[in-house]
Amino acid sequence: MADGKDRKQHWEQIYHSKPLETVSWHQPVPTTSLELISPLNVSKEAPVIDVGGGDSLLTDHLLDLGFTDITVLDISGNALERARKRLGKRASTIQWIEGDVTHFTPDRDYVLWHDRAVFHFLTEPGQRTAYIHRAVAGIRAGGFLVLGTFSDRGPLKCSGLEVQRYSTEELQAAMRPYFKPVTCLNVEHNTPSGSVQDFSFCAFVKV
Repeated sequence: MADGKDRKQHWEQIYHSKPLETVSWHQPVPTTSLELISPLNVSKEAPVIDVGGGDSLLTDHLLDLGFTDITVLDISGNALERARKRLGKRASTIQWIEGDVTHFTPDRDYVLWHDRAVFHFLTEPGQRTAYIHRAVAGIRAGGFLVLGTFSDRGPLKCSGLEVQRYSTEELQAAMRPYFKPVTCLNVEHNTPSGSVQDFSFCAFVKV
């Protein structure tokens, strides 16, 4: 899927047709993300963005932890609407942005940028360059990027789309020279269907 219009159409259909509990990326508790975020000691009042957050449950857990300035960016309006419905009254405290991150123009500096969903779907060099430029523009100096992708042992495709796989070393190389690694690790994700997907995760600080 080369252009943003095709990507958007694909994800709108996914979120229209598949319940949250059945999609491969579903996590009742996003344990790895939370464990990487916790030691960064990000202020609960600091601006945080979840890129490709869709209707994942990270937002729910960040709210439970007391974070008060959360933005969710996703290409799918259906995904965002599902999340708003799930959160009910709490949804009004979130800033929801429907858009393609490779065309996103941040209007503020985030202290924490989280992404477990998007970067590994950017299979073209120009897409990855555009993403990194947006992250550099949207994260303040000394701020953090927590990034999860399929590892070099992960699946070749997800939701019918080809993916770009990364070892933790390759993920660090992709983020140089803008981001310095704080912690990197490999984790196994158990999907609702019972399969296992291997992920690379890194927490970076912007230099």
